[in-house]
Parts: sequence; structure tokens; C-alpha cells
Amino acid sequence: MKYIVIIYHSKTGRTRTFAEELERYLKTKETEVIKTDLEDFKDVMLENAGYIFFGCWTHGLFLIMQHPDKEWKEFAEKMHGKLEVKTALFTTYKFLTGSMFKNMIKYLNNKFDKPTLYLKSKNTNLSEKDKLKIDEFLK
Repeated sequence: MKYIVIIYHSKTGRTRTFAEELERYLKTKETEVIKTDLEDFKDVMLENAGYIFFGCWTHGLFLIMQHPDKEWKEFAEKMHGKLEVKTALFTTYKFLTGSMFKNMIKYLNNKFDKPTLYLKSKNTNLSEKDKLKIDEFLK
């Protein structure tokens, strides 16, 4: 099995905590997992990736105009080339995620396969429902 890369951006630590929870679960699937924040990411990390999980916190007004923050947008726009890997998106939020995933896709600009898994967490925990979705995604 090709390995899994988790790339995230966290402002307060909530998204990092969710990425860590995701990493713990993915490691139970007997596969290599590389978890990194935007600042430590290196292109070489994607060389043999079969799956990528992109995560960031939900930025915007309380109930409308949710979007990735400036750092995540700039990172996504600078990523290179088209990679054919299964892609997932995740976010943490306080109230609503709204158009968050749509905006993440916009900034990734077709550089990866269209995401087929979307995860969101208000409490930074990975739910049993999320785990079932991940299992299906990894097939």
C-alpha cells in the first residue's frame, strides 16, 4: 500500500489535534503515515503517496463566508503539478463549516484528484462514522 500524507494548518492547535487523531487511526491500518504542518512540508513527501489528507481550520464570519486562512490559501496555490492520488479534506470549526470545502477545492485548483472524503470536527475527535468513511476511502 502506498503511504498516506496528512498536511494541515492550525491556528490554535485544534486542527493539529484532529490531524494527530487522524494519524493515530490511519496507523492502525498498517500503512506508513506522514503528518506535517504547512511550514515543515517538503515536496518529496508526496513522491510515493497514495492518499493525501489536506486540513485547515475554518476561517470566516460566525455563520457565513467560511474559507481557509491566508497561509493555507497561499500554500495550496503554490503546490506543484497534477498528482493522481486519492484526496481527502478535513477541517475543524466552532459554529459551521459552510462553504469551507468548496473553497479548499478552489485553492487546490485541480492539482489533485477531486476529493472524495470530507471530514469535519467541532471537538477535534474522530467519530465512529468518520472512521467508517475513512475505511471506505482507503479501499
